[in-house]
Amino acid sequence: MVQDHVATDVPRHLAVPRASEPSAGDRLRPVRIWLYFVAALVVLMVVVGGATRLTESGLSITEWKPVTGTLPPLSDAAWQAEFDKYRQIPQYQQINRGMSLAEFKYIFWWEWGHRLLGRVIGFAFLLPFMFFLWRGVIDRPLRWKLAGLFVLGGLQGAVGWWMVASGLVNRVDVSQYRLATHLTLACIILAAIVAVATQLKPARERRASPDWLRGYARILFGVVVLQIFLGGLVAGLDAGLTYTTWPLMDGHLVPPLENLFVQQPAWRNLFENVLTVQFNHRLVAYVLLALALGHWLSARRIGGAVRQRATLILLLVCAQAALGILTLIHQVPIDIALAHQFGATLVLIAVTVNLVRLRQGA
Repeated sequence: MVQDHVATDVPRHLAVPRASEPSAGDRLRPVRIWLYFVAALVVLMVVVGGATRLTESGLSITEWKPVTGTLPPLSDAAWQAEFDKYRQIPQYQQINRGMSLAEFKYIFWWEWGHRLLGRVIGFAFLLPFMFFLWRGVIDRPLRWKLAGLFVLGGLQGAVGWWMVASGLVNRVDVSQYRLATHLTLACIILAAIVAVATQLKPARERRASPDWLRGYARILFGVVVLQIFLGGLVAGLDAGLTYTTWPLMDGHLVPPLENLFVQQPAWRNLFENVLTVQFNHRLVAYVLLALALGHWLSARRIGGAVRQRATLILLLVCAQAALGILTLIHQVPIDIALAHQFGATLVLIAVTVNLVRLRQGA
C-alpha cells in the first residue's frame, strides 16, 4: 500500500509565492478615476457658467423644471412660448426689447446647456456611486464623504435657481451676492472632490514637512477660495468693464479712501461699490502671488514632490495673474475671460492637492 506523503516543511527557496492581495490603492483606483472625471465635468461646468454670464444668457429660462426642463423646445409654438415668458422680465423690457426669436435662441441654448450639464454631472456621480456601493468597493467612511458630495451637488442646483430668481423681478441681472455664492460653492465642491480622490491614492514617498508649512498651505487654499468669491462679485457687478488700466486704477495705485468707502454703511462698499470690489480683487491677487512665492521658497529647502507642487502652484498663480490683467485691459473679451476662469479652477486644484499631500506627510 502506497501512502501519499504531504510535506509540511517546504524549503523557502522552493515555496510557490501566493498571489498578493490588491492594495487599497489598487482596489480604489476605479473610484479615483471616476472622481477625477466628475471633477473635470465640474471644471467644464464652471467655464460654461462663465460663458453664460458673459453672454447675458442666464435669465433666458425663467422657470426651474428639474425634470421636464431637460428637453428644449421642440416646436415653433414651444419656442414662442419660452420667448414670451422671457419678454415678461425686466432684462428684456429694459435691455433687449426688440430682440428677435433667433437672438433669443442663442442665449437660450447657453443657459439650457449649462443646466443640462448640471444634470449630467448629477447622473455621472450618482450612477457610479450606486454601482460601487453595490459591489462593496467603498467602506463606510468613504460612503459618507461621497454622500456628502452628492448632497452638495444638489444644493448647488438649488443655489443656481436662487441666483436666477434674483434677476427675474426688479432687476436686469442676477444679484452679485448670489452669483458669487453660486461660483464659490461650485469651486468648494470641486476642491472636495479632488481632495477625496487624492486621499485615495497612496503617496509615493514620505517626506517630513514642518507643521508651519501645512498651515501655510491651508492659508494659501483659503486665500484662493476668497479670491474666487471676489471674482464672482466682480463678474456680478460687471466691474471688469470699469477702471481698465493696470497697475494704476483711476490714476492711483491705491484709490482714495473717500472713493473706496463712498456708500453707507461702509460694509456695502465691499460688495456693491464697483471701485472697491475691483480693488479688493486686485489686492488679494497680489497677496496670493506673494503667498505662492513664499510657499515656493520654503518648499525649495524640503525638495522632492513638495518642491514640485510648490513650483506648479507658483507658475499657475503667475499665469492666472497675467490672464487677469489681460482680461481687464482688453475689457473682458470672452476668450481671455473664460481662460481666466478656467485658470482659477487649475489653481484651486493645485493648492487642494498640495494641502492633502502635506497632511499625508508627502
